Amino acid sequence: MKRLFTLTICFSLIHIIHSNALPSVRQTSRFNVLHSEINVDTTIVPVINHPLPIGAQGGIYKRRLDSVRKDIQLDYNEYVQSYIDLYMHNRDEMGQVAGLAKYYFPIYEKAFRDAGIPEEIKFLSIVESKLDPNAVSRVGATGPWQFMSTTGKTYGLNMDSYVDERRDPIQASYAAAAYLKDAYQEFGDWLLAIASYNCGKSNVEHAVEKAGPGSDFWAIRQYLPAETRGYVPAFIAMNYVMNYYKKHNIVAQACNFSLKTDTVMVKKFVSLSNVALALNVGINELAILNPAYKRLIINGTPAAPRRLILPQTSKENFAALYNVLNGTTDAVAPMAITRPVYAATNINAESKPERRMPTHHKVKRGETLASIADKYGVEIHDLKLWNNLESNRAPVGQTIKVAAGGDISASVPAHSNAGL
Repeated sequence: MKRLFTLTICFSLIHIIHSNALPSVRQTSRFNVLHSEINVDTTIVPVINHPLPIGAQGGIYKRRLDSVRKDIQLDYNEYVQSYIDLYMHNRDEMGQVAGLAKYYFPIYEKAFRDAGIPEEIKFLSIVESKLDPNAVSRVGATGPWQFMSTTGKTYGLNMDSYVDERRDPIQASYAAAAYLKDAYQEFGDWLLAIASYNCGKSNVEHAVEKAGPGSDFWAIRQYLPAETRGYVPAFIAMNYVMNYYKKHNIVAQACNFSLKTDTVMVKKFVSLSNVALALNVGINELAILNPAYKRLIINGTPAAPRRLILPQTSKENFAALYNVLNGTTDAVAPMAITRPVYAATNINAESKPERRMPTHHKVKRGETLASIADKYGVEIHDLKLWNNLESNRAPVGQTIKVAAGGDISASVPAHSNAGL
């Protein structure tokens, strides 16, 4: 599983940690037993190796954490305090997250109740993505819960040329809940389950073997990858921040989309732009509420209806909406549209023109076929077929096809050894 921290968090460390105790930014490799493959973890996570001593107010922080504790042990120590300080230093960012939480947390809480796992795990999504359903890591981990494609498919998330359910807050939350429940059943400890979400179950298993049976997170911490040593303290710190940000004069920012919504199940291909016209709302607001639809098309069928989230609207728009969802003028042939658009959580409410889907991509250093496939919503085996590639290496500097059809003037050699 992959995570997404912002560079601003790393930069802020310069201002709050003494120069002889600067955190290191680690890029670790881990074995993911779900994939049976080795993935490189490129999430930028500040690893606080030398936290500052707990100040005079440490007792207040501990009492507050104890008061919000429910099912998960929320230990307080210098590592947790360092992450609390780190997040509190990014006041604007935490204010934006607090505003977004008003929309996303009820979604997470329902998924977790249905799965029977503690609702406070919802704070983990902030550590992963800052509640951005369109967050994508450098290696292609996607969505609010940062699923890689293979793991997402293992937990029932669908990815094709029309949808990427890793971006769907509802579907992705149920998948994250399923993973964490599996991990808890294996380890019997929620902090160990959370640690495995970051570094993989096998790394936690090996750490427990070294520390001894029955060991908790703090006992095995020294045997975990560097990033994971900070990941769990960061989760605990986020529990504090989201419960007490008002005590630190952080103000929740208003969302730029409607918090009151309705849900409609769509049984045909429907363009979100036509829905936006019927409701007299901006297309970008619909894109924010429905981030899984890569082409801004709901690809529903009678056999497999698709969910459409709508801002609550006045009754005079009902007739126009009904015509769009049930009429014949809005039908879209499955292969007729080839222009995906990804909405960002912080985009303006004004409509922007759609971007044409590229058919070619020039491979940059550090990219892999997996990350390129995730970026364009295709499969790795298709990339290999379209470009006559026999290995999983991405040919650095070469232009490759990322869609079926078309020719490349400078085609990729069938046996190219370039790439990583």
